[in-house]
Amino acid sequence: MPERYGEATIELRLRDGAQLFNMLDPFPFREGDLAADAEAYIVDWARDLPKDEPIRIVVHLERPAPPGSPMPDLAAAITNWFAGRANAETRALRELFRDGRLAFAIGFVGLAICLLLTWLLTRGLEGPFARIFQESLIIIGWVVIWRPAEMFLYDWVPILRRRRLFRRLAKARVEVRPSAG
Repeated sequence: MPERYGEATIELRLRDGAQLFNMLDPFPFREGDLAADAEAYIVDWARDLPKDEPIRIVVHLERPAPPGSPMPDLAAAITNWFAGRANAETRALRELFRDGRLAFAIGFVGLAICLLLTWLLTRGLEGPFARIFQESLIIIGWVVIWRPAEMFLYDWVPILRRRRLFRRLAKARVEVRPSAG
């Protein structure tokens, strides 16, 4: 999308404002759900924009609301939607770390038990079968701790990336214009 005035711009061309919303939502404006296609379109374009520039969303309407009908506040609806999505990602991140702490405690206990059993076996038993059993316990112990390590090392990165993107979209300047043709 074109960039103007130091802002990265996303342009939407719609028949009318209702096209932006999930039509099954009984509250189709300020607190309503954006249509999945509209959200996906905005998010896909926003991912490709420069990360250091503010975002501007320009909505071109072919048919503005008829006189006398309530005009939805599209700007507030869009920014509120993405603010809500950013808050949901914050909750998801908090939940991931809470679950990660529990998984780490369980994994650490499992690893400790496996290592203790391995140590006890090395003191009392010798031979190839004892050695296979010892190595198996060590492998099981490390497998038990793998998921918590994965949660703390990798799983939070995509959540944080989505939260940053949604926060940028929540701060976007939204303009609604009649379509020129």
